[in-house]
Amino acid sequence: MIKIHVNENSLVKYSFDVYLDEEDTLENIAQKLNIKCYVAKVNNRLRELTYHLKSSSTVEFLGLDDFESVRVYQTTLRYLIVYALKEIDPNANILFSHFISRSFYGEISNNNHKFNESYLNKLKDKLNEIINKNIPIVRRNVSKNEANKIYQEEHYLDKCQVLAYRTEDMVHLYQCSDYQNYMYGYMLPSTGYIKDYDLKMYYPGFVIQYPRSEFKGKVPSFQDDPTFSQMIFSARKWSKQCGVENIASMNEFTLDRDFVDFVHMCETKHNNMLAEIGNQIKNNSNIRLVAIAGPSSSGKTTFSNRLRIELMTMGLKPIMISMDDYYLNRENTPLDENGNPDFENINALDINLFNEQLMELIAGDIVTLPSFDFKVGKRMVGKTIQLEQNQPIIIEGIHALNETLTKLIPANQKYKIYISPVPQINIDDHNPIIATDLRLLRRIVRDAMFRKTSPENTFRMWENVRKGEFKWIYPWQASSNYVFNSSLAYEIMVMKKYALPALQSIDCNNEFFIQANRLIKFLKYFKDIDDKYVPCNSILREFIGGSCFYE
Repeated sequence: MIKIHVNENSLVKYSFDVYLDEEDTLENIAQKLNIKCYVAKVNNRLRELTYHLKSSSTVEFLGLDDFESVRVYQTTLRYLIVYALKEIDPNANILFSHFISRSFYGEISNNNHKFNESYLNKLKDKLNEIINKNIPIVRRNVSKNEANKIYQEEHYLDKCQVLAYRTEDMVHLYQCSDYQNYMYGYMLPSTGYIKDYDLKMYYPGFVIQYPRSEFKGKVPSFQDDPTFSQMIFSARKWSKQCGVENIASMNEFTLDRDFVDFVHMCETKHNNMLAEIGNQIKNNSNIRLVAIAGPSSSGKTTFSNRLRIELMTMGLKPIMISMDDYYLNRENTPLDENGNPDFENINALDINLFNEQLMELIAGDIVTLPSFDFKVGKRMVGKTIQLEQNQPIIIEGIHALNETLTKLIPANQKYKIYISPVPQINIDDHNPIIATDLRLLRRIVRDAMFRKTSPENTFRMWENVRKGEFKWIYPWQASSNYVFNSSLAYEIMVMKKYALPALQSIDCNNEFFIQANRLIKFLKYFKDIDDKYVPCNSILREFIGGSCFYE
């Protein structure tokens, strides 16, 4: 008999005794209790539903309102799409990438037939057939040589190339019927768990949508974003033409001094985008306000400074105004659901004063700005300024694109920039590096180096950080005039020496071990690049130190 305590945050709230035999798994227990779940935490450690309980435990069964559970769901869905493709077109391959509207994008190559709606429907039919059969998905441990042989038989040469950089002798594979693959993440126990998803044409490939935790486990409606999608297609094209589509191709740059060229190729790409933005602002005399927003660890501060310098080279004299100076006095700050001051809430800012002073500045009036003293939590008197005609205002912050913040400024006088790292680099064709993971790595490195925050505490804060992004940032990204992709293809190769020890410091019994280990799994495949080759004005310097914009 094993006692199971179900946590308060779980789907049910009680403790109970249960008799288990040797065959019982978390999946069996959930079925006995009529709990719908996809993964579980056992003593705060994430476990697949195939896990066997061996002693009395605290178990939290996770549904699709949980981020980690959704990750397992979408990993399994991508696995099954590749499996279905092999069934209908054995010579075809698929390249997945992160895409707009919180979806994935699939592009098929080497297929024997033209990719169109009919082909996609055929893929859907085979996928549904596999799902309806509810085939078990079994985890296997094989030698690296055996894995290499399996990948060669499946014509997954990209996986073979990445495998060459694996130091361990054993490899995890997941087998479904006679199909085997590995997706660098946990999987569901059988195909029948996949119930909700959507595949739709988006030339030249297709969009894959799945349930999202922020939508309480529902598949959200697809929101097209031409500006964002154009940026992604451009980034993918650049990665392809420069030969940096996956880890193996990137590692080739480290074999000799080509990595110096690689670093500067990436930095030049950022320079070119900055020049493009600068020209658009310079050539539109109506623009008086440049607003910059993006999620955590996007590099907003460095980007704002580099854009300021870019505009200066074009004869403009931009001035940066800090939104932080418009915080309400501490006693007037709105509270969150736990009764704590909510500094991310837009109503924590004096919106009316901000709008009024922006209007006055644009009109050429003399304005005395506020200055917020964070030590005492009060707004003080700041500097007095007056703008000339060639002085656009630059504001940067999580609310910068929110129309409420700049409602008095006419739309034709605003230029909005959304910044975020959106890597178009894969571990292999089936496993893209997710933008959120790259931002998390940046945050872990910066927090550990400069904020005396352990990786464990960064993981602990990350969920709330993400909630704030969905509430205050993402709803406004589609209104941007330009999407700046702040990722640098080489950056993980530099951050590895900082991130890997930090992540490896998390003990295997820690509640965040699985999240840390998931990042370690792909991080360790990268070769190192010494950070001495990173320019002092690089966005990467904001996270590893040595920036010319900071002391």
